[in-house]
Amino acid sequence: MTTTKKRARELARAKEERRRARQAAAEARSKRRKGIVALAVAGSMVLAMIGFAVLPALLADDAQESAAEAADDVTASVQQVASCEAAGELQDVPQTYEAPGDGGLGGAAAATFTLATNCGDIVIEADAAAAPETVNAMAFLAGQGYFDSTICHRLTTDGIYVLQCGDPTASGTGTPGFVLPDENLPEGAMMNYPAGTVAMANSGPGTSGSQFFIVYDDTTLPANYTIWGEVTAGLDTVVEVAAAGTTDGGTDGAPAQAVMIQRATVAAQ
Repeated sequence: MTTTKKRARELARAKEERRRARQAAAEARSKRRKGIVALAVAGSMVLAMIGFAVLPALLADDAQESAAEAADDVTASVQQVASCEAAGELQDVPQTYEAPGDGGLGGAAAATFTLATNCGDIVIEADAAAAPETVNAMAFLAGQGYFDSTICHRLTTDGIYVLQCGDPTASGTGTPGFVLPDENLPEGAMMNYPAGTVAMANSGPGTSGSQFFIVYDDTTLPANYTIWGEVTAGLDTVVEVAAAGTTDGGTDGAPAQAVMIQRATVAAQ
């Protein structure tokens, strides 16, 4: 009980520190954020340039060297979160595929994804009506075991609060062999990617593949990333992982607590 209360205090303190940091930096970021929002509404190309300056290519930021290093010794990762177990072995050779057609959901309008991780289950309610091609493709990949024995290779903890997963290479550059159109993009507004949102990472318009990110605290981003689901269970686990920080202590890098998707399953509705 004491340990649980202590952990709760630590998480509350970390959240308060993030809030204070955001407040302190708000004035400095105000002009930039207003520019992002205005340009997002206008749909200009300048938005993409500003957006990727804020969050360098959520998909492919210089091969994510720290993530690749973490992948090399993921089984030796130091446990940072009490509820997490040791991560297992990474899958050997990631596969690539042709575009899945409708071979993922078979026309279902909704689906529940369960990511069984070494830190507990993360459950995602997917909206196939709003993002049909994306959800279908993700269901197809899950059915192929594409996400099994893969680690979430990237964590951001300042201004943008996401845990990025879905790359079997753990390099930030992995691809399933096909790309997807952008779907269900939000408005260009403040906090347009609220906590619990699950969206596709990309390196530009129409380049989504398999990589996705889980938003664990309200985040403002350019409206460039397909929203395809919402975490309905397990978000507290992601928050705990985020509180443990990155391997190098920075604000953008491999999570200090390795998170491995041991198995991804889908139940179509």
